[in-house]
Amino acid sequence: MGGGVRINAFWGFLGFPLSFLSVLYYFYKYCSLEKATLKDKVVLITGASSGLGAACARAFYKSGCKVIISGRDIDKLKLLKVQMEKSSQPGVEHHSPAIVTLDLEDIPSIRSKVSEAIAAFGQIDILINNAGKSYRGVALDTKIEVDEMLMKVNYFGHVEVTRAVLPQMISRRSGHIVAISSVQGRIALPHRSAYTASKHALQAHCDSLRAEVAQHGVLVSVVNPYYIATNSSVNAVTADGSTHGKLDDSTRTGLSPDYVASQVVSVVVNKMSEVTVAPLHVHMAIAIRTMSPWLFFKIMEFRAKKDRKIMNKNK
Repeated sequence: MGGGVRINAFWGFLGFPLSFLSVLYYFYKYCSLEKATLKDKVVLITGASSGLGAACARAFYKSGCKVIISGRDIDKLKLLKVQMEKSSQPGVEHHSPAIVTLDLEDIPSIRSKVSEAIAAFGQIDILINNAGKSYRGVALDTKIEVDEMLMKVNYFGHVEVTRAVLPQMISRRSGHIVAISSVQGRIALPHRSAYTASKHALQAHCDSLRAEVAQHGVLVSVVNPYYIATNSSVNAVTADGSTHGKLDDSTRTGLSPDYVASQVVSVVVNKMSEVTVAPLHVHMAIAIRTMSPWLFFKIMEFRAKKDRKIMNKNK
């Protein structure tokens, strides 16, 4: 028992230096790789009607891309298109955005919707798998239908979109798949089981896919943002399938969608495989989870008890 603790402590001690080496490695990659040119590239963005998706649409549009915005709410997409066109700078060539309605829960419809997106500009150079659903609840009380919905929206839907887009990328030996995951795709938090499971699945799929398509000249990236100041917690689903309907403090004080979108653009320009956009303490937590899991688990046990008290108080 004591030997196991000493071994875990040893790896925990090594965790932070190794994390620092990882940062140095990505800095080297950032400086040494040839930068991608975004002008006239065709970008398909899922979940573009609001939040980070809309911010990404604006960011890639300003970079001179041909942007295809997709989502379930056609009215919001039309409004976003008007706003993007009004933001055009005089003397700078911009391409009018295309709109494709897309519901990731409707898996059978995805292939035809992607074909519609490809037809808009003739190809897709960059795919931003952004759409997602959040969740708040106790794992024991969660209906299986809630788990299935989260997996459909956050995982299966994006896998199907990716598979529909990839053949034309492979045939041209060029393309970039970007998955918007989450910090919770790296570390699991209590009372987020359905969400973290879907994001862990997306992370693993991308890690496998990256290795497989590299030989075809296609890049795969994962972006893991911290909390973003959007309505994600308000629209989150709960254990019984109802809407959470509350703006959590962590979400309200989260990162700016425009800032995270700028990091997504940077990932594409600099051809980076994975980036975690989060404060230092989050990077430390990821290192602890990797090198000293026993310590991370204890911290999460404490957090779960604290969260439970708050949940009971708010009932």
